[in-house]
Amino acid sequence: MTIEIITADRLTPLRHGFFTRRGGASSGVFHGLNCGRGSSDQADVVAINRARVADAMDIPPIALLSVNQVHSAKVVHVNAPFEGAAPKADAMVTATPGLALGILTADCQPILFADSEAGVIGGAHAGWKGALSGVLENTIDAMIELGARREHIAAVIGPSISQRNYEVGPEFLDIVVGEDPEYARFFAGGEGDRLHFDLPGFGLFLLRRAGIDRPEWTRNCTYADPDRFYSYRRSVHLCEADYGRLISTIRL
Repeated sequence: MTIEIITADRLTPLRHGFFTRRGGASSGVFHGLNCGRGSSDQADVVAINRARVADAMDIPPIALLSVNQVHSAKVVHVNAPFEGAAPKADAMVTATPGLALGILTADCQPILFADSEAGVIGGAHAGWKGALSGVLENTIDAMIELGARREHIAAVIGPSISQRNYEVGPEFLDIVVGEDPEYARFFAGGEGDRLHFDLPGFGLFLLRRAGIDRPEWTRNCTYADPDRFYSYRRSVHLCEADYGRLISTIRL
């Protein structure tokens, strides 16, 4: 099976892609293109998968960068491959050609940013914690520090868990709405005291509020399509031992 890549017109002409799980070398629960070094998948197989992604991005594997994601609002500026362990952060920005920013997800939002005119790109991992703490706004600010203009930045949210499949409890509502009562709009009622949270809708709202013109979501739900996407929540519901990580990348 060949690699499958979802692209967005808003990010052209830059080379980018939201990679599905299709076309990888992993097997078992990781079957497909698992690019997560933090998974319990075989390290050499993950390296093969990442090499296939690098080849699709027309770069050497060492130039496919990913950080140690910790659900934070931290953004790092990168201008060369990492030496040693990757830093703990949840977003990267660069103005250096030939580097691909790789964001790993399995329900959280992978968001790719680009100001193609200024030659500045960014990538962010935004689950609810990162989004709530400001990782999207921080990524935009970091791009502006490198010369991007807010009104020229395009942003696209890749495959993420949809509201229909993101069930949460009242304590989650209290945390989110405690930050801003306006965020209540992203919850819909479920059974009993359960609610459904609209993570991509929340991300789009934050991007618009930060001054990004016409942000988009690819409208792919990771939970609902096991043939194409990994999903942490689905793996928990199926009592699986682990789960694969999708990769989304962009380069100058």
